[in-house]
Amino acid sequence: MIPAMQSALSGLSAYSTKVSSNANNIANVNTEGFKKSRVLLSNAEPQGVQAQSQRVETPGPMTYEQTSKGLELVEQSNVELGEELPQMSLNARFYQANLKTLQVTDEMLGSLLKAKA
Repeated sequence: MIPAMQSALSGLSAYSTKVSSNANNIANVNTEGFKKSRVLLSNAEPQGVQAQSQRVETPGPMTYEQTSKGLELVEQSNVELGEELPQMSLNARFYQANLKTLQVTDEMLGSLLKAKA
């Protein structure tokens, strides 16, 4: 049961990182030149998940804006809300699933210790 706890804890950490990345991207959707980040998950030994954050360098849309020098072409953020909001919802659900796994494992371990006593 301890490996199940370790796996659930690493999942909680990984999905916490993903939700944090989504929140940062959404908060900066209107920041000129902002580059969104993505979190990639990979296997961790002996069991679990490892989160790696990376910046997405694709250019954002270009718009003309009035400046003191006249109209200038300005790069906007490359964040798309239509992509971020569903991902944030999914990541929050995956976080909850790992939390439930941790709770059930804890209950099972408690029951086992009571039965042994």
